[in-house]
Amino acid sequence: MDKSKQPFRKSKRSFRRRLPPPIGSGDRIDYRNMSLISRFISEQGKILSRRVNRLTLKQQRLITIAIKQARILSLLPFRNNEKQLERAESIPRATGPRIKNK
Repeated sequence: MDKSKQPFRKSKRSFRRRLPPPIGSGDRIDYRNMSLISRFISEQGKILSRRVNRLTLKQQRLITIAIKQARILSLLPFRNNEKQLERAESIPRATGPRIKNK
């Protein structure tokens, strides 16, 4: 059989290496487990996507529910305001009464 007439075959080896799962079998997904939950939140306080986290659909749902419960119970902030606080402190503001220029 000629090479040009052979059907296309997928290679048996995948190019992506499988990395170890981010959640171990002993880790319990719970709103009180801050060390686990904080790994799945961005610097701005957003929940990271499943693709970034390398989680299964079920794990991502449980993480999302745990993060939302922790936010409601004030264990986590809804958003991270550190950058806004730094900017507010660096901007000088006039504290006295305003004087109109004539």
